[in-house]
Amino acid sequence: MPILTKDTLEFISRSPDQTLRVGARLGRYLGGGDIMALEGDLGSGKTVFAQGVGMGWGSTTRLVSPTYVLMRRHRRHQDALELYHIDLYRLTTAAEVEMLGLDEIVGSPGAVSLVEWPERHMGLLSDDRLWIHLRILDEYRRSLVFQAQGERHQMILNSFRQELTGQ
Repeated sequence: MPILTKDTLEFISRSPDQTLRVGARLGRYLGGGDIMALEGDLGSGKTVFAQGVGMGWGSTTRLVSPTYVLMRRHRRHQDALELYHIDLYRLTTAAEVEMLGLDEIVGSPGAVSLVEWPERHMGLLSDDRLWIHLRILDEYRRSLVFQAQGERHQMILNSFRQELTGQ
């Protein structure tokens, strides 16, 4: 059980639909330069959560796992902001990350970055981010622990917490 502090929120999802809806609620708060780091084992709900984030953010296309293509770019109608859904699982070296130009995308003011398997290349992420750890509790339930680092992501977490809990 995590120790919950002002910069941490735990949510227990009881279904994939609920995980999707929680992601959609968070997606509405995201803007340029925001970084969401999604950590969790296979089957923990990272892609379902990411799909919800895309819906809430306003993506014109459905987010699907970028495992085999490494990165997918999404747009929305209201502005030029882009959402990059990045999967670091298959990247083994820093040179591969650099070759893809991910360091120019992640944290860029014109992009929202949603990074799966972030722990594989920590150097890519700035210290200002929202880390989301997804954990399988049983066949249906997932624990989602949100941890904000940096002022911008703390503001996002505070607004998100208020919406989810009323506190």
